Amino acid sequence: MDSALIAAVRRFNRTVTQRVGALDDEYMAQGRPLGQARLLWEIGPAGAEIAALRARLGLDSGYLSRLLRTLKNDGLIAVGPADQTGGDGRVRVATLTDAGRTQWADLDQRSDDLAASILEPLTEHRRERLVTAMAEVERLLISSMVVIEPCPPSDPRARACLRAYARDIARRFDDGFDPALSNPVHDEALVPPNGVLLLATLNSEPIGCGAVKLHGDAPAEIKRVWVADTVRGLGVGRRLLGELERYAAERGATAVRLDTNRNLTEAIALYRATGYREIEAYNTERYAHHWFEKQLGH
Repeated sequence: MDSALIAAVRRFNRTVTQRVGALDDEYMAQGRPLGQARLLWEIGPAGAEIAALRARLGLDSGYLSRLLRTLKNDGLIAVGPADQTGGDGRVRVATLTDAGRTQWADLDQRSDDLAASILEPLTEHRRERLVTAMAEVERLLISSMVVIEPCPPSDPRARACLRAYARDIARRFDDGFDPALSNPVHDEALVPPNGVLLLATLNSEPIGCGAVKLHGDAPAEIKRVWVADTVRGLGVGRRLLGELERYAAERGATAVRLDTNRNLTEAIALYRATGYREIEAYNTERYAHHWFEKQLGH
């Protein structure tokens, strides 16, 4: 990694933490540090599941428990089972008390005031530049938070992604999509040593997937690449494709192939932009109109 890039990121982090007051013992003069204030804000008037808070904020379970205990002892929140009438007691939620709602509203107003204080000294043109730059930084930071790792195809998260994949292409294909009419992709083909399914997650929530089937000396085959609409444009599809290619290359594949439907124009553009060339049909996939291949370097 370029040391100048590392230094630039560190400098940016120092500037932001100082400007937003993250270094203060009492964030926004509310009498509590940033960690507590952020957690209170995330719980919000609607309340939130503890597990969801941990995933959303990326907090260690022990640290989150200490923050929750502090807010509870201060009379700002209550913690209990999601269903007070006999549901799954393992699902616990945090809700604001009356005092918590009052402090949340104060925090919300102070947050608006802080944002205004950042924009106020700037000209209208510079405000627009800053907000535009912030939006780009936010998108890139979110992209850097996406985790891609192998996942058994039987995992509920993988199943959810594959169902979303099927719904998505059924909506986009001219004649819909019936899995029974498509070439099957069995679970055993997507587990080592036969292949792998990669799951992309953001804050522990599944937002994409992709698979590759290994065929010995023949080209490997990429299947079921899907990215949720909520993260389109963040480069997740390109990352998934690259990781699948790397997985295949590390296991001896010298080329990868895939088929796709003519309506998946973004996918076709991605394949062409990343070195795939169109080839003759290599299978009898009912829903395919294009077949691609890419040579893998070693």
